[in-house]
Amino acid sequence: MRPDTPTAKPKIAIVTRDEEGISLQDFLAGRLKTTKRAAKAMIDARVVWVNRKLVWIARHTLKPGDKVAFVVKAGTGAKQSKEGDRAPHIRVLWQDSHYLAVDKPAGILTQGRDSAEELLRKQEGNPSIAAVHRLDRETSGVLLFAKDAEALEAAIAMFRTHRVVKHYAAIVAGRFEREMSTLTETLDGERAVTHLKRLRATPDATFLAVRIETGRTHQIRRHLAGIRHPIIGDRQYGVKQANDPRLLSVTRQMLHSQELELPNPLTPGEHIRAHSPLPADFRAALKLFSLGKS
Repeated sequence: MRPDTPTAKPKIAIVTRDEEGISLQDFLAGRLKTTKRAAKAMIDARVVWVNRKLVWIARHTLKPGDKVAFVVKAGTGAKQSKEGDRAPHIRVLWQDSHYLAVDKPAGILTQGRDSAEELLRKQEGNPSIAAVHRLDRETSGVLLFAKDAEALEAAIAMFRTHRVVKHYAAIVAGRFEREMSTLTETLDGERAVTHLKRLRATPDATFLAVRIETGRTHQIRRHLAGIRHPIIGDRQYGVKQANDPRLLSVTRQMLHSQELELPNPLTPGEHIRAHSPLPADFRAALKLFSLGKS
């Protein structure tokens, strides 16, 4: 499954009597006819549920009748890549001689091996390209890169002034009652400010527009989890018991970096502006939770 494809129906496997006492890792490896390493990667990716409870312990012991639900995600290793597979193309949304803003797909790191940064360096033929800020692996959307060291240093300095406007879209669990709200809970001893606007809501889920003034680690995810409206699909801070079976179909956190705007650090009087439309999996999740289409 590609990282940006719509929500997928999970596969269900029931543990037999002959499999009593088997570990979750061994069970997945056997049922999927894959390696233990690939099965462990699936568990680590937090896409495996046992009796609708999220399980991330490979040694978890199964008993007869247990229902194991999972979705095979790209990047977990459960599916071997085919010869000739191409690296993802990183779509450029905006650029000038110093910067480029791109549309990062979900499932790709900002930096590191096989990251958006590494792919973009190869794609653009510029080994000096470097990420100005970061998005979580499972967060999609606008990401800014500098084309050289001078541009990178200037942009990082601009981000520290809090003159950068960052807009996100999020789907959270439960009905968010307020039309507008601002969260100011301190994170890691640092000031953190998150502005929320309710776009659409049902008793089960809410579509939110989010703007952040600060950029603390996992700020949006932690702030929303802290008010008991975790982002749907967030395996770290989100729902661990899938009482709603629709949660099993969402394979990544429904958080999308929709817009980025800031004064151009190296071109006085000009601004960097980039917009990323909602990806297919996000639109599918909106439909899944009866929140309509954007």
